[in-house]
Amino acid sequence: MARIKYIMRDGWRLIWRHFGMSLLTIFTAMAVFFVVGATMLFILNIRSVIGNMENQLSIQAYLKPDAELEKAAAAVRRISGVERVTMITKETALERLRARLGNQADAVTLLGENPLPSSLEIHVSKASQVSDVAGRLGSVAEIEDIVYAGHVAEKLSKLSSFVEKFSIIMLAVALTASGVVLFNTIRISVYSRAEEIDVMMKVGATSTYVAFPFVIQGFILGFFGALAASTALGYSYLSALERLRDMLPFITFIDSKRVLANLFIMLICCGAVVSLIASLIAVEKFIRKASKPL
Repeated sequence: MARIKYIMRDGWRLIWRHFGMSLLTIFTAMAVFFVVGATMLFILNIRSVIGNMENQLSIQAYLKPDAELEKAAAAVRRISGVERVTMITKETALERLRARLGNQADAVTLLGENPLPSSLEIHVSKASQVSDVAGRLGSVAEIEDIVYAGHVAEKLSKLSSFVEKFSIIMLAVALTASGVVLFNTIRISVYSRAEEIDVMMKVGATSTYVAFPFVIQGFILGFFGALAASTALGYSYLSALERLRDMLPFITFIDSKRVLANLFIMLICCGAVVSLIASLIAVEKFIRKASKPL
């Protein structure tokens, strides 16, 4: 327990003893994780927009004149990939047509008997499933005709696939860049104590005893850097959100507090872990060098 207390105290002492370097590391970590967080927010918003577009994509299935609407809906719900099914009766279809025609709705009364068929409005979970679901609808006996935007679904599916791959690449690049920048910053801090590490190793201190204060130092600096980045990013994003809504009212931006809180918690954890690993790698090199026999 005494050794743990010493290691923790020495980690804090390293921070205060090299306050300028510690401050530089925190600012570096803050800048790096601000960019990482902004990248993640951009990706989340793009995926949200595509998700909303996918949700609006639907298949219209028109039923045969003598078909039972409930029976057809039950058969469609059993098809894999179908997220929800809305039943549209002949009467509902007629009301929608009247609403769409506006002042010309009186012309509908000239039709006499309602000529519109009952139909099903089918939504799928992903745009890539539209063609597959539409193909399977052909096996439902009650369905007479199917209408869907196959070309739009195909384009949306390709866009969704591209965004998923782009998200993974962007995150990998951002995290790698953050790790490299933090590693170099922390290595400079460790380098300033290279002689002290050499002396400690020569008088018999263990590698763990020497390394842990630096690891604790890196963990604390990375944690506070990521915390500052999350705070700045949250304030900047929420401030920009109102302007973005005014400029682009047709786009739904992410404003869920739960989603943003989860993102910032993940960013802080990521900052602490990346800094801890970078510190471990940085100090390990000096310990290995000091451990070599003369």
